[in-house]
Amino acid sequence: MTDPVDKPRNALWRCLYTQGHDAALLTTVSNGWKLTGTAVFRGDNGPMSAGYSVEMDEAWVAFRGAVAGFSGGRHFRHEIEKTAEGWMLDGRPNGLVELTDLDFGFTPATNFQQLRRANLHIGERAEFSVVWFDIGRERLLDLPQIYERRDDTHYWYESPTSGYRATLEIDSSGFVRLYPELWQMEDRTASAV
Repeated sequence: MTDPVDKPRNALWRCLYTQGHDAALLTTVSNGWKLTGTAVFRGDNGPMSAGYSVEMDEAWVAFRGAVAGFSGGRHFRHEIEKTAEGWMLDGRPNGLVELTDLDFGFTPATNFQQLRRANLHIGERAEFSVVWFDIGRERLLDLPQIYERRDDTHYWYESPTSGYRATLEIDSSGFVRLYPELWQMEDRTASAV
């Protein structure tokens, strides 16, 4: 992943484990990058909608995020920010000061930042933890992850504490094209960027 990100990138995924979709847009901003998106899918308590954003500096290090929407007939809104004392969720300290990536459990979009920051060459492997947040959680978690780049478009991925492991396929946009059993990118039309 050494190509420059000099224009907006977008993606649309179909959920594989339930009914739903997710759309994301990555743009440059004055101090780095901003990822925004919306996931809409059927959750355990009925329809769920989550608008999300992650702000990153020029080195792809996350420093702020937000999630807002509804689930099970209830609205939610969460602000996430990194301070000198560590990561904060809705103004409450969660520690994790050494972690640089913010990963949302309900979207494949946030893997973009991790892969871009790791910048692995074919055959290289990286092990690191991310700040993980999912809808319905009351705190941020330390989630260990392993990426190994197999070729131009495939990465072996493991999340040891969750037990998930699979080969991720990466699109030319840099977003995950196939997240086995979870998400698959919809085909792009001729007018898509």
